[in-house]
Amino acid sequence: MLAALVTAAVVFPLSAAVRPEIPAPAPAVLAPLDASTLDEAYAANRANAAEAARMAAAHHDRDRAAADRRLASPGRQLLAFDGRGSGRVTEVLGDLARADRVAVLVPGSDTGIDTYGRFHAAAAALHARLVRQTPAGTRTAVVAWLGYETPGTVSTTVTTTGRADEAAPHLRALVRQLRAVAGRETHVALLCHSYGSVVCARAAPHLAVDDIALVGSPGTGAGSAASLHTRARVWAARGGDDWVENVPHLSADLFGTTVGFGTDPVSPAFGARVFAAGDGGHSDYFRPGSTSLTNLARIVLGETKAVTHD
Repeated sequence: MLAALVTAAVVFPLSAAVRPEIPAPAPAVLAPLDASTLDEAYAANRANAAEAARMAAAHHDRDRAAADRRLASPGRQLLAFDGRGSGRVTEVLGDLARADRVAVLVPGSDTGIDTYGRFHAAAAALHARLVRQTPAGTRTAVVAWLGYETPGTVSTTVTTTGRADEAAPHLRALVRQLRAVAGRETHVALLCHSYGSVVCARAAPHLAVDDIALVGSPGTGAGSAASLHTRARVWAARGGDDWVENVPHLSADLFGTTVGFGTDPVSPAFGARVFAAGDGGHSDYFRPGSTSLTNLARIVLGETKAVTHD
């Protein structure tokens, strides 16, 4: 099955090459990030997104222009923006400078500026849940981190750790930035979806976070939670209707490349704290009202005893 996936994946990426490169400005040059420069960074990145929208429109790419314009809207808190290629966006929901608890969402495959709306919707659903669920006196923020080139769902890159290895240093840098803004005592939780769980696993050693939650994970490339070499609590969940359950949890050397991600994160052998995710599918972990979203909010808030299990 793995060999068939690799063989098929050689063909499908050719479709992505057909699309012309969309012009966009280089990212804004920003002052070192801290609480005092946060609003300046937001404004500069919104302006950059607005220029990217103008350039995309001139290039007759109406979909990308519309996506960029939405990101440039007043009130959007863009910690980072790069409209080139598939795009990079880091967006904050809530008051990061005053947050006691910060959740960082790490997306999986096929996420870019063109599909950013669905990723933003997940972050917004979590933020809304936290606003309702957070005890008085606790302040929260959610960070939607599209800080790497995600693999295509049908491609060779989605079956290996290559993209995750490239992304890991950037995720570590983000966490350092967040602590520079919010403070070293702020509780930081990584919520990692699908291939994003591979990214979180590769970044985990020496990463200053308190919790790592893996949802809809095909595996992490690690044999166990202990082999992530992290002080964070490691959680895992899979919805009852998630197709990723059928992905082989193997690792094999094919054509000189290691394919597959090994141990199933919700298996006892992996050793994570497995929590209930309800009967949702692969894209339902942040669905409003879902069991998974409720438990993820509890993890962010440090309410570990309230987290439910199947």
